[in-house]
Amino acid sequence: MILTDKRILEEINNGNIVIEPFDPKCLGTNSYDVHLGKHLATYKDEVLDAKKHNEIEHFEIGEEGFVLQPGTLYLGVTEEYTETHSTVPFLEGKSSIGRLGIDIHATAGKGDVGFCNTWTLEISCVHPVRVYGGMPVGQLIYFMVEGDIENYYNKKQNAKYNTRTTKPVESMMWKNKF
Repeated sequence: MILTDKRILEEINNGNIVIEPFDPKCLGTNSYDVHLGKHLATYKDEVLDAKKHNEIEHFEIGEEGFVLQPGTLYLGVTEEYTETHSTVPFLEGKSSIGRLGIDIHATAGKGDVGFCNTWTLEISCVHPVRVYGGMPVGQLIYFMVEGDIENYYNKKQNAKYNTRTTKPVESMMWKNKF
């Protein structure tokens, strides 16, 4: 079951959902709009290795915006810090972003109950497009869960993305044992 606008507000008032900063104008019928933060990053190496720590270079989007180029993976970040303590958040790109040929996530659209952080975006595009910090980029949709939860994300010892950040975070796949 997807939460409605009224239910999202109830969950915010109960402390089960946290959105900082929160703007009531960003609340849709059954979602909340999030915005592109001012920081982007790209990987330093052309070839990435899943077993190694692939380093990234951060940079800021200026007032004039930044032109995304096809064939490059950009890591972005939401302006909004979020917490979800009893629902599963899903991040989807806004249709207006999709119509510009921008994907905001390759595979990681689902959060976990207990996720407390900004969202790192895996941004790609099909043709050059200028983006701006603060522009609407996605929407969070909240799903109810059924049953008791044993492993909240923010309490897992092996959770790789628990450190609060305002910048995009690179893949931590290298921390897995395989």
